[in-house]
Amino acid sequence: MTATEPLYREDPYRTTCAAAVVAVTPDGVVLDRTVFYPQGGGQPGDQGLLTLPNGRDIRIRNVVYGPDRAQIVHQLEGAPPEIGETVSLALDWPLRHKRMRVHTALHLLSVVLPYPVTGGAIGDGEGRLDFDIPDAGLDRSEITDKLNALVARDAPVRERWITDEELDANPGLVKTMAVKPPRGTGRVRLVEIEAIDLQPCGGTHVRRTGEIGPVRVTDIEKKGKQNRRVRIALD
Repeated sequence: MTATEPLYREDPYRTTCAAAVVAVTPDGVVLDRTVFYPQGGGQPGDQGLLTLPNGRDIRIRNVVYGPDRAQIVHQLEGAPPEIGETVSLALDWPLRHKRMRVHTALHLLSVVLPYPVTGGAIGDGEGRLDFDIPDAGLDRSEITDKLNALVARDAPVRERWITDEELDANPGLVKTMAVKPPRGTGRVRLVEIEAIDLQPCGGTHVRRTGEIGPVRVTDIEKKGKQNRRVRIALD
């Protein structure tokens, strides 16, 4: 079995690549490498185009992990290429970039509201986190101001890796209650926003917080006795 090389992990700003078709399944096409992020951790799978050697374009409508998570499956809107063919990939960059900006903004939101996170989702220019908060009384304007103050610091955003054992020794790094960092490879990826935040995450992020741009809290919903859903959007 040939695993898919996740090029987006080392360079989330890369938008194109050539790749070889290693498998065709009922769910889609598996390639030996990809710039497309597969859905997971609340972030949707990327979209874009796959171009055949004859120049025909096929739309990639979604990207998901295979059953063992070693392979990445590209779901197509059209007849798939043949195994062994070399194809070209082109990411829908404006869509991905919005999601990167929102994802990084949600990390900042988890700093503004330092409570356990019970859920979350990233949309196309908007997103939300659910918090286990014992008391109500959250103020949208106040949270918006604090978020934008962190954005304005233009802090660098970096990735690094630690071992499973290091994560076990620092359980406070994990903010999510329901979703735990993926294990099995012996190491866990951390996303660090300099002097602001550090937590495990496999998603794609912007290089600096200033790239997020202005954000605003659009709604705060009561989802239970101690659960508040906070929605944000790019302004």
